[in-house]
Amino acid sequence: MRSLYIDGAWTDSASDEGLEVLDPATEQVIDTVPAGSAKDVDSAVEAAAAAFPAWSRRPYGQRVTHLAKALELFDERAEDIAALLTRDMGAPAGFSRKVQAGLPQMMFKTYIDLVEEHGERYFTGERVENSLVVHEAVGVVGAITPWNYPLHQIVLKVVPALLAGNTVVLKPTEIAPLGAYALAEIFDEAGLPAGVFNLVSGTGPVVGEAIAAHPKVDMVSFTGSTRAGTRVSQVAAETVKRVALELGGKSPNVILPDADLTQAVKRGVADVMRNTGQSCNALTRMFVHRDSYDEAVELAAASAEKYAPGDPTDGSTRMGPLVSAAQLEKVRSYIELAGTEGARVVTGGAEPVEGLDTGYYVKPTILADVRNDMRVAQEEIFGPVLALIPYDDVEEAVGLANDTVYGLSAAVWSGDPDEGLAVARRLRAGQVELNGGAMNPRVPFGGYKRSGNGREWGLPGLEEFCEVKAVQM
Repeated sequence: MRSLYIDGAWTDSASDEGLEVLDPATEQVIDTVPAGSAKDVDSAVEAAAAAFPAWSRRPYGQRVTHLAKALELFDERAEDIAALLTRDMGAPAGFSRKVQAGLPQMMFKTYIDLVEEHGERYFTGERVENSLVVHEAVGVVGAITPWNYPLHQIVLKVVPALLAGNTVVLKPTEIAPLGAYALAEIFDEAGLPAGVFNLVSGTGPVVGEAIAAHPKVDMVSFTGSTRAGTRVSQVAAETVKRVALELGGKSPNVILPDADLTQAVKRGVADVMRNTGQSCNALTRMFVHRDSYDEAVELAAASAEKYAPGDPTDGSTRMGPLVSAAQLEKVRSYIELAGTEGARVVTGGAEPVEGLDTGYYVKPTILADVRNDMRVAQEEIFGPVLALIPYDDVEEAVGLANDTVYGLSAAVWSGDPDEGLAVARRLRAGQVELNGGAMNPRVPFGGYKRSGNGREWGLPGLEEFCEVKAVQM
């Protein structure tokens, strides 16, 4: 069984219980990590609190140097890390290289670049008439991260927090924790000072709650389900600590009547199938004008059928398994529910995938005749399931798109960019993709409504881990 990483050393857990890590494609145990305890959290928080004064007082350039060394090690090991993540959570090998490992690499470098560009203004201070405005570290940050993009979500929290001068206690997902251990090994080899970064593996109800409740944790940054995020907020409120949440989504994809329907549908299906549908910002509700609806359904079905599930270690595989047996059961139950609600399964379905008797595989599924008030249109399924919903005019499309408790992401397709932008501005979501616009790591990402609060990515993602002080002179 692995150890915890506390105060600059690999340390045995106070608990002798372990958590088995399964390969989702083979259902075989590939590792065991400690089921950490509240006592372990206390040790990690005390180490982080002790390390905070010296780390936060270092000039920001020295913090950049430490993190830049860690990034060099990350780059050297990127191929091995990608292969590890394929086994850890089932992502196809090509997707792991490009996204599961490639995206955290990119965000790691982006944050270093941003601090090098803006550190003087942020951390040395900016004069505003007779005052000096400075950004300072919040303190000890508790980071709680999910399994769908396990290393990416860690980097989005840990790297900007450390660059801002905070110290960190990380609780990675217990389902796919091996990327977190790879990063801890990198930080250790890079010579990060003892206590600046700490890793305590374990479950949410034990380790996560202990972090959220700890009086010496100054901030909690959480990514996961809205239900779990609500609990984190409740626990953290007792000590009035800062809480940043990136939660669920049921994102709309509005295809306007003048859009290139073939391209919009193809790209929309690809978005939902990405990572086997296990993306909080997946565009799982596709709104199509009624005149084009039947054609869109046919196009979506044809596109989905190209995502045949298979062995994620095979370079030609486009869709791997879901992450766990529990997730497989959940996704299948929603597909079955769709039929009882009156939706039509056009392709896919809840039946087992032929020829794949081992592993947590599910068919890519397209649902037609969906109403926006159905549970499959309102609740996060977190699998490769796309719901197509018709509309009669743009006003109705915008109303339906916003008729959800979530507001994480959205998309608009239009033949008229100005009209598309006008619709995009009306959608209640933290990030909107217009005509397939490319991801930009320097702009903020986060949710409206029950999709969370606070922002990751870009300068707002750095500011999230800062207090702002005004010195009047």
